Amino acid sequence: MNTRKLVYLFVSTLLIGASSGAIIGILLDTETYFSGGFFNFFFGLLWMFGMSAAISLVAQMGYFAYLTLQRFALGVFKSVRLWNRIQVVLILFVLFDLIYLRYIAFATDEETLWGYVLMPVLLFLYCMAVAFQKQKETNKETFVPALFFMFVVTTIEWVPALTVDIVNDTKWLWIYLTPLLTANTWQLLTLHRLTRASQQNKG
Repeated sequence: MNTRKLVYLFVSTLLIGASSGAIIGILLDTETYFSGGFFNFFFGLLWMFGMSAAISLVAQMGYFAYLTLQRFALGVFKSVRLWNRIQVVLILFVLFDLIYLRYIAFATDEETLWGYVLMPVLLFLYCMAVAFQKQKETNKETFVPALFFMFVVTTIEWVPALTVDIVNDTKWLWIYLTPLLTANTWQLLTLHRLTRASQQNKG
């Protein structure tokens, strides 16, 4: 990996995360953006793009933090299988917490636990699909680490939105989550392609 490819990964991830967040933000609140004329739309779009760009930067920091954790864990446990089993346990723990702790924190008397199941399950299924794609493009040993990164690390990055009352609104939860998901998906599925291209060029 040379500097040019690292810069490409950084800039492309930033733009993809920011653009996806801006698009979702507008689609989920069209009345606010389209009811006040061109300048209202333009500055609203600019604000949403900037906020989503900041969120995508968090995703980039999370990705490189996970790459460091992966190296450290493999050095400590000396076994890919053991580390993968630990990651599976953590994935299940986070899935449970993402449903139950949000229910405990935000549910009203009229709401049931089932109302807090849909979003975590959809997120988990999406992360599974990305992990399968990663496995398809690399090897079977990458499935669990990919799923761990997509689900656990994305959830950790999502925590600020999950713990603030004002954003316990489905619209804002998706606005915060979308840049994280798109940025993390792009990073996960792009890095090995860039690395592979570098190795081929050396060969």
